[in-house]
Amino acid sequence: MKKPLIIFGAGDIAELAHYYFTNDSDFEVKAFTVDREFVSSAEFKGLPVVPFDELEQRYPATDNWLFVALSYAKLNELRRAKYNAGKTLGYRFASYVSSHANVLNDGRIGENCFVLEDNTVQPFATVGNNVTLWSGNHIGHHSTIGDHTFIASHVVVSGGVVIGEACFIGVNVTLRDHIKVGDKCVLGAGVMLLGDAESEGVYMAAATERSRVPSSKLRKI
Repeated sequence: MKKPLIIFGAGDIAELAHYYFTNDSDFEVKAFTVDREFVSSAEFKGLPVVPFDELEQRYPATDNWLFVALSYAKLNELRRAKYNAGKTLGYRFASYVSSHANVLNDGRIGENCFVLEDNTVQPFATVGNNVTLWSGNHIGHHSTIGDHTFIASHVVVSGGVVIGEACFIGVNVTLRDHIKVGDKCVLGAGVMLLGDAESEGVYMAAATERSRVPSSKLRKI
C-alpha cells in the first residue's frame, strides 16, 4: 500500500512533484496545501487544496507525509520556512529520488529532497535535508551538499567539495575538487569556481555578446 502524501504548493514545481511521486514512488498524493491567502481554487490536479492552517486537522501528521514543492525563491528561505513549519507540526517528510538517477552513496540523502532523472551521486557523497538536485548533475565522491540548497541542471560538483546551506547553483556550473562554498552563495549559470567561496558570495559568468554581424550576412553553406 502506498503512503499518503500531501504536497505543499500549487504551482509548476508542485505539478512536477505530483507527476514524479505518482509515477515513480511508493507515495500516493492525497491533497495539496498552501497558505490560506494563496488558495485560488478548491482543487489542483483533481485533488483538494487545503489551507495550511487547516492541514493538521484534515490530514493529520500521524497519518500523512509532507513534501514541500517550492523553488529557490528568496534564496531558498521560503522553502526552508515551510519545511520548518511542517516539522513543527510533526510531519514526516518524503524525498523523491528518481529511479532514473544513478545514486551510489548508500542512501545518504536527507528528507524533503527532490532528486530528478540523470543525476549521478557518487559513493561517499552526502546530500542534506530539503535539497533539490534538478536533472543531469554530477555530485562527486566525498562531497557534501548542505541543507536547503538548490542545484540546477548539468552542474559538475567534483570530489571532496563542501557546499553550505541555502546556496543556489545555476545551470552548467563547474566546481573544482576539494573547495568549499559558504552558506547562501549564488553561482550563476556557467560559472567555473576554482577556489573557495565565502558565505553570501555572488558569482556570475560573463554573458555571450551578440555579434555585430547579423545572421543574414553569414555565408550560406
